[in-house]
Amino acid sequence: MRRGHASGRSGGEDALALLARREHSAQELNAKLARRGHAKSQAEAVIEELRERGLQSDERFAQALARRRAAQGYGPLRIRAELKAHGIDAAEVGRALAALEVDWAEQAAAQLCRHSGSRTSRDAAGRARNAAFLLRRGFDAATVRAVTRATSSDDDFELG
Repeated sequence: MRRGHASGRSGGEDALALLARREHSAQELNAKLARRGHAKSQAEAVIEELRERGLQSDERFAQALARRRAAQGYGPLRIRAELKAHGIDAAEVGRALAALEVDWAEQAAAQLCRHSGSRTSRDAAGRARNAAFLLRRGFDAATVRAVTRATSSDDDFELG
């Protein structure tokens, strides 16, 4: 591959160095190669070659990012938005989320417990704060409503 930027590394070498650290989406890899001074056409050719060799995969990237964000306690809406921002198509986003097999209500309850500890609020202002927290984490309104109502009214409901 042609050496095309100031460090003397080719686009392929730069791309491989990036992929050696973690998975990257094609869009993300293209942007990083452009920032490193590689021509757009060269970057696209390198990415296509890497894709053909199985070294770059938007599917693997989507699954890895979705697993990582779910493990960090983010909800499906936040994960979906982040994947779309990385240029992952809607069908692939759906497959990555489906592969997670996460109980989102349980995940939301665990995040609420981590956030507020044993201080579950029974007043409207406290429930609103808890709901806002879960919405920012990317949980849908129905899940947030169910979790915040359960924690404020059910003594039998356990968080985490």
